[in-house]
Amino acid sequence: MDPEYTPVEEWHGRLAVVRAAGAVDMLTAPPLLTAIRAVHGKRPAGVIVDLTDADFLASAGMQVLVIAQQELTPDVRFAVVADGPGTSRPLKMMGLTDFIEMFATLDAALDTLE
Repeated sequence: MDPEYTPVEEWHGRLAVVRAAGAVDMLTAPPLLTAIRAVHGKRPAGVIVDLTDADFLASAGMQVLVIAQQELTPDVRFAVVADGPGTSRPLKMMGLTDFIEMFATLDAALDTLE
């Protein structure tokens, strides 16, 4: 994800999915937070951040996920899709999966949040 990249928003019923790709770092994390806040303004039942196409999750990206979780819940369900050494591993190592729902696939997240 380069600094000009805007995360992709898609909807599955009342669930909003925000997709990020490439590296989610100090340059690209702010657009991700902006995208999450934008979908939150549309009153979804849940927000899923899909990191399937992300290959690196830096501390700035993890901070965005923590901020999003704090801003959205308890009114809106929040989850992250991450399955790879560059994304799921840092989330687990930092203990973020203790309070942020994480799924290996988008289908699993959609099935659970629906």
